[in-house]
Amino acid sequence: MMSKLQDNVIVVIGGTTGIGLSASRSFIAEGARVVALGRNAQSVAEAQIVLGQNAYVFAADAIDPETAPRAIEEALKRFGGFHGLYHVAGGSGRRMGDGPLHEISDTGWEFTLNLNLTSLFNSNRAAIRQFLRQSTGGRILNLGSVLGFSPSSRYFSTHAYSATKAAIIGLSKAAASYYAEKNIRVNVLAPALVETPMAQRAVSDDAIVKFVATKQPLDGGRVGQPSDLDAAAVYFLSDDSKFVTGQVLAVDGGWSVSEGQIA
Repeated sequence: MMSKLQDNVIVVIGGTTGIGLSASRSFIAEGARVVALGRNAQSVAEAQIVLGQNAYVFAADAIDPETAPRAIEEALKRFGGFHGLYHVAGGSGRRMGDGPLHEISDTGWEFTLNLNLTSLFNSNRAAIRQFLRQSTGGRILNLGSVLGFSPSSRYFSTHAYSATKAAIIGLSKAAASYYAEKNIRVNVLAPALVETPMAQRAVSDDAIVKFVATKQPLDGGRVGQPSDLDAAAVYFLSDDSKFVTGQVLAVDGGWSVSEGQIA
């Protein structure tokens, strides 16, 4: 039986740690070759070792508009094609001034929008342009968050972050509608709390972990792991989802349908 991503070449923006690295491993296990990038030189070197010869990994900043075009060019040059984009890069702007609306600084707002939305705009635009040049169709998967549509005020009150994740849904749906006739599909994965480098504040706080056990009650009540998203990412970037576009899938342990208990 042929692997789900056999002979596909996928670019993963933010593919050197956490959710992106886990997905990159799964893509390769399903027969793909991967171009992955991250900002940290050490994580890039480590990811290259983990992913092996079926990946090319380099250091770059996703906010730079030249980064995604370079990644796509590397995919074409090194592996002979470009079939899918998974945009994972992003993060919290809390340390720069994100928070509840009345407390967000101008710097926090601008930083968070650039980190989460401008970076994704850059990668999606570059992917769409290349798919149109190729006339092959293509697949884009964007990483959102349940906070884009299911807020939690006590422990996760970073409103600029939530705004960017809601905007990702809007942009993805608009693009999905516009480019569907070109067979370009755009979908969104929306996780809840997943144990990644970005989530260390939350997963190190006993009160938050206890809350999450009730807010994400599936599988015993726990913080998510990057691997929890892998099967969905493979699905959206493979032909298994060839009749699916403009959709938002919450891989959230039940977050969006659970109350969550605050001690």
